[in-house]
Amino acid sequence: MRARPLSPHLTIWKWGPHMLVSILHRATGSGMATVGAALLVWWLAAAAAGDAAYAAFVDLFTVDAGGLNIAGYVVGIGLTLAFFQHMASGMRHLVLDIGAGYELKRNKLGAILTMVFSVLATAAFWAFITMGR
Repeated sequence: MRARPLSPHLTIWKWGPHMLVSILHRATGSGMATVGAALLVWWLAAAAAGDAAYAAFVDLFTVDAGGLNIAGYVVGIGLTLAFFQHMASGMRHLVLDIGAGYELKRNKLGAILTMVFSVLATAAFWAFITMGR
């Protein structure tokens, strides 16, 4: 009996930014959907449970005299970073879908730029949000 050919796997392929961006695109999409759904259910449950539960939810994600709760920052910055990474990667895929950007150097540069853009856009967004405090 002839041996079947093996599928390529991570020990054969050379790791590159394009692979990371592909994985990040899937992870950020799934992560935003999961966290968004969990926050929506939590918000609805808190609203249905009464004033005290709703106030506890709102306190986690709003600014008061003491500032924003650290958990609110972690969730907010994480979702913002995921959003910008997913958006940039989606734009990269749009360019690839029209048949451009498949050259190795351009593909690698495009992948790196999505990650750079997401970090810079997140930093700029949160600098704007927190400006004036």
